[in-house]
Amino acid sequence: MEFSAYSEYKHSGVEWLGEVPKHWDVVRFGKIFDENKRKNLGMKETNVLSLSYGNIKEKNIDDNKGLLPESFETYQIIEPNDIIFRFTDLQNDKRSLRNAISKFHGIITSAYISVKTQQNSDFYNYLFRAYDLKKVFYSMGDGMRQSLKMDELNRMPVVLPSINEQNQIAQFLDKETAKIDELIAKQEQLIVLLEEQRKSVISHAVTKGLNPNTPMKDSGVEWLGEVPEHWQVLQLKQVAIGFTNGTTAEQMSENFSVYKVSRIESISQGVIDYEKVGYLPNNYNLEKFKLNKNDFLISHINSFDKVGNSAMYDGREVLYHGMNLIRFTPISINPIFMGYFIKTENFLYQLKRVCKPAVNQVSLTSFYIKSARITFPPVNEQNQIAQFLDKETAKIDELIQKQQKLITQLKEYRSSVISYAVTGKIDVRGLV
Repeated sequence: MEFSAYSEYKHSGVEWLGEVPKHWDVVRFGKIFDENKRKNLGMKETNVLSLSYGNIKEKNIDDNKGLLPESFETYQIIEPNDIIFRFTDLQNDKRSLRNAISKFHGIITSAYISVKTQQNSDFYNYLFRAYDLKKVFYSMGDGMRQSLKMDELNRMPVVLPSINEQNQIAQFLDKETAKIDELIAKQEQLIVLLEEQRKSVISHAVTKGLNPNTPMKDSGVEWLGEVPEHWQVLQLKQVAIGFTNGTTAEQMSENFSVYKVSRIESISQGVIDYEKVGYLPNNYNLEKFKLNKNDFLISHINSFDKVGNSAMYDGREVLYHGMNLIRFTPISINPIFMGYFIKTENFLYQLKRVCKPAVNQVSLTSFYIKSARITFPPVNEQNQIAQFLDKETAKIDELIQKQQKLITQLKEYRSSVISYAVTGKIDVRGLV
């Protein structure tokens, strides 16, 4: 959609606002906003709210273990159309959406700033979202945590169109962002379907093979079902030549030495992220922990969702391991094939059902990893399956990347439309 500009502009006097329509005013925040100061004394309100990803949401008190009802007396009472700001930790957290408009009666932590206005709250919530995306708030805070106080906020310049124009802009943005959000949701759903397709293609290839006419046999494993008649079903330890635990030496986050050591977050995305390794001083003898190309790292301590995560070492950089390692016989195993298999839900199911609770995590012993069942086709078939899956997953990954790029573009367009509309760079009057 193409938009027209206003007929006349003037400079706002504010660098990051630039020019604004000539008939708009620019005033201080404190002129049109009042801070909410109503505490929840006597527990007048019990509807606990939170600010999350730019939205005010209701929280279930029963899920907040450790918080006594009396603690909510220090919370502030907010009402529909109040605007909430979270200005803590401006220095370190530059990704959060820091403002939202409430649609509820309820209470929220007094660590947040809550304000009300006689103007159109929806318009100003959009304006402050534009400020947030322009990183305006980050240049205003000070102190160790770079928090922003009400007296600083009161001095912030804001545009002031007529109430009628505020209404029109807010209605336009409600309608336009709803359309964009619907498009984004459709692309996200398509990505979910593509990811499911990817899993299905991999699972079928590594458990059933590529030839649909191959005679099948019962694998003897309930979750595996039938497998090609000439395939074997073995335990992992029958095809691996090494299972070792990683070094337990305390790692550092900074690179003070030549020793890079893998840790849980190094393989969280299924490949080794060399930007997320740990480091050890060079006075350690780590030779026995040095990785060989095509070794596999597996996460034996993690959250339930991520336990069993694995990644193959590509030999790109010298790396030592601080977690469980599996080393396969190179003559009989295609590491690419095995990499696909041990990421399947079938393989991970075996590990998750025997993991043990730990502190905020679950853990796996080497015994259960070694005992996990795998399919074992002849090497030539492993090679064919690996090549097939490399090709097929590349196609699906390309489609996923296209959808992700489209989502990024839609989000950028959404941000631009909001910013241009609330600062008067485009005239949306009459488009409602």
